[in-house]
Amino acid sequence: MTDVTDTLQLTVQHPRPGLAIATVAGDVDTRTADTLRHEASGIIEQGSPNLVLDLSQVGFCDSAGLSALIGLWHAAQAAGGALRLADVPDRLMRMLVLTGVDAVLPVHATTAEAVTTMADSPSTSAGEHGSIIRASAGGGTGEPTGVEPIACDSAYDPSVDLS
Repeated sequence: MTDVTDTLQLTVQHPRPGLAIATVAGDVDTRTADTLRHEASGIIEQGSPNLVLDLSQVGFCDSAGLSALIGLWHAAQAAGGALRLADVPDRLMRMLVLTGVDAVLPVHATTAEAVTTMADSPSTSAGEHGSIIRASAGGGTGEPTGVEPIACDSAYDPSVDLS
């Protein structure tokens, strides 16, 4: 049986102005998702709109945690910045892929890679990755119960076969 904790720790580094790296340690679930959202939103609001979340120490993430990540993506976008996920554990990566969120939230193998992509490109605009309407995950079965559409800011091209 997996131990579930109510503890979530955020360790923050500021490698340069406007950029923060937050290492998340613990489970991101219904007990801790609001803490993650509140603390990381505070980092964004305090002048670091570009945020890299190092998730290497996350043991578990449920749909509330996924919702917190989406909320942080929106907060970074609203502040004129970007959110990047780094070193995502396999279980969480599967959830991101199953829900389609990986197509919106940039995921990088390492924190260094995520920081480099932020250095190589200007702040992500709201249209670069689209907008998440809503995604929900299954009740512990590992299977999604429903994924609503992801609205992207790209133009529709009728000549592209989507089948």
